[in-house]
Amino acid sequence: MDIEALALRSIWFAHLPAPLRAALLHAGRVARLDAGQWVFGEGDAETGVLLVLEGALRIEASVGAERDVLLNLAPAGAAFGQSRRGGGGPRLVTARAASAATVLLIPDAALQRIAEVHPALWRAVSELVYGQLDTIVHLAAQLLALGPRGRIAARLLTFAAGGEVALSQSDLAEMCGLSRKATNAHLAALERAGAIARGYGRIAIIDAGALRRLAA
Repeated sequence: MDIEALALRSIWFAHLPAPLRAALLHAGRVARLDAGQWVFGEGDAETGVLLVLEGALRIEASVGAERDVLLNLAPAGAAFGQSRRGGGGPRLVTARAASAATVLLIPDAALQRIAEVHPALWRAVSELVYGQLDTIVHLAAQLLALGPRGRIAARLLTFAAGGEVALSQSDLAEMCGLSRKATNAHLAALERAGAIARGYGRIAIIDAGALRRLAA
């Protein structure tokens, strides 16, 4: 497995200076995960940065003591995380493998050691955190401003890669705040309109313009 080649699929990582990328790869730990296996939990004191090399992770948050909800899916190429340096706190979300996955973990202690040689790292981490905040703000705006079908269209566009969305209907429903039955009805309507075509665990995007109009 070429870890560097897989890591370079991350836009955030690829834009870093080569010496800083090399330092992160050297300090990182590769972990192979089974479906459902936790990477870290909400409230964990240990923080750091994570790159998804293969597979995908579920990003979840708790609602009360007994329920977790799916906020997002982090596919291969995603980078996310945080640092306690400068006043940061514990982990805000839970991350676990949606399917078999491989990740590169760079703990906070390693980030601090690397930053002594490459101080530009802290700017890069700040940019990473800002990107995560930007994503959450837009997701909140979609939930507040869009109707059910618009939310579904927006999520399909977010996860579309090569004209196809590798996403189960149950995950799509949970991320849109809908029941699976309601989501299935909206997908059927989109399929009849020629915007999508459904398959097992995948949805083909036929008319992205129609989805964009619904999500606008």
